[in-house]
Formats: sequence, structure tokens, C-alpha cells
Amino acid sequence: MTLAMQKFTTLSSVAAPIMRVNIDTDAIIPSREMKGVTKDGLSVGLFANWRYTDVDARVENPDFILNRAPFRDAQILLSGENFGCGSSREHAVWALKEWGIRCVIAPSFGTIFYGNCVRNGILPVVLSEDTVKAFAAAAEKGAEAGICIVDLVKQDVTGPDGDTHTFDIAAADKEMLVEGLDPIGLTLKQDDAILAFREKDKAQRPWVYL
Repeated sequence: MTLAMQKFTTLSSVAAPIMRVNIDTDAIIPSREMKGVTKDGLSVGLFANWRYTDVDARVENPDFILNRAPFRDAQILLSGENFGCGSSREHAVWALKEWGIRCVIAPSFGTIFYGNCVRNGILPVVLSEDTVKAFAAAAEKGAEAGICIVDLVKQDVTGPDGDTHTFDIAAADKEMLVEGLDPIGLTLKQDDAILAFREKDKAQRPWVYL
């Protein structure tokens, strides 16, 4: 399965709370789970050390949030501060995306992880710790109580209590997510200008193009 970029405008989903701080990329996808050379098949190893009581046999831990209904189908993940810290492995984002996670809400993120999310179609939302904890408490009460609505166009999240919270995002990051573009796709939006520059440069420095 190819993890194609998908446009992100609005998302309504139950939110799965994993309210730990400093969840690093090795916890999200342990290095032993990265056995291939593609983006495919990584979701089976997502949070493997927590998700399984027997990792080798893939025996699920019934207490882990993503093994419980309704959170198996969650597209939003809630977590503590510094989510995605540690190594720069992009596999952590690929595993989350293949599982079905389209948005992570936390008080803060590892810098590289944040960038990897945007470049792979996952929206990282920074909200206050108190707000995320309130979302998590509501989510624990069940599916209907834990629905969050994320609107990237308006840059806000409506929590389970109906209150709306705004968030910041860089204009270029927002553009990539809303339009479903990776950095190359974003650059190719300027294709006409790039080709015009090339033709002008070719006329001025023809020896470069021999």
C-alpha cells in the first residue's frame, strides 16, 4: 500500500489518548520493527512494546488504548509534551499514518518529528497541556464523549465539550496539508516560474547547458 498524500481540511474522529510525556520515536516504532525498505507494513509495529504482551507472537495487550474499541479506528491521537522526540526516523510518522492517524494533538513535539508529520500528511496540533488532558478525560468516557473536530482551514479544534481552541501553524505547512502536497509538490506549483527562469538562464549562459 502506498501512503499517498491526502488533503487535510477538516477531520472529525474519536481521539485516542496516550497521555505520556517524552514519547520518543523508538517507542512509536521500535528499530527492530523497521525490516523493509518501503513505507509499507510499519503499522503492525506501531507502539509494539506497549501494544503486545508477546511482541514476537503479536499477542495484543487488551489494556492498550489502540487495542480497545472505539480507539482502534481513531484518526486523532492525544499525547503529552515532547511527543516524537528522540531519533529522526521518519518511520515513526509512516507507521502512524498507515495505522490511520491523521492528526496528533499534544502540548509540544520533537522538532524533526513535527516536520516529518507535515511532510507526510499528518497534522501536528499544539494545544495547552490542560486542554489536551481535558480532551483525554472525555475520550476515556467513550466514543460519543471523545469526539474532536479539527478544522485546519480555520486553525481550530472543537473539543468534546463543544469549546473551540485555536492553534498556530506555519503558512507553508498549512498549504502542504490543505492541498495534499509534499515539499516537491509544493515546489512544482512554481513550475512555470522555474521553467521561465531556466529558459532565461539558458539564453544568458548557454555553455552551462551543453
